[in-house]
Amino acid sequence: MKTTELRQKDVAGLQTEVKALQRAHFGLRMQKATQQLTNTATLRTARRDIARAKTILVEKQSAEKSAK
Repeated sequence: MKTTELRQKDVAGLQTEVKALQRAHFGLRMQKATQQLTNTATLRTARRDIARAKTILVEKQSAEKSAK
């Protein structure tokens, strides 16, 4: 997921996106544990996508607080 796509979402949209990314990451971890995951690099990209979404979420939340 690109940062431009994430920055277009509102706080609620970002929160749902983080939850969806965390569910996907959990599924990848379970696939790895059961030896079904062939491309383990997807774990790294999933972790980074979660971090990217959380960073933008915190930025938006702090911007809302400072605007009030």
